[in-house]
Amino acid sequence: MAKESMKAREVKRAKMAAKYANKRAALKEIVRKGDPEAAYEAAQKLQDLPYNANPIRQHNRCKLTGRPKGYIRMFGLSRIQFREMASQGLIPGVRKASW
Repeated sequence: MAKESMKAREVKRAKMAAKYANKRAALKEIVRKGDPEAAYEAAQKLQDLPYNANPIRQHNRCKLTGRPKGYIRMFGLSRIQFREMASQGLIPGVRKASW
């Protein structure tokens, strides 16, 4: 199990990224297509945004345990929890392979 503080930190990052998403997109568009002076100003404002407002800072974690590694996106679980739940038949459409 991951520490509760680590799980809370990821939730905080997700909220902050969502809060600043529109503002970041607008500033990045100005940087990309604006004239050099406007682009420079937009880049400065972009740097002034909170560090955790960048969606790159987010890390996928298992929904049950908070484990950061071995994450399976399709199910939102770590490989360990996925295997346990699949073996118990708790994940619809997934069953153990045998041939």
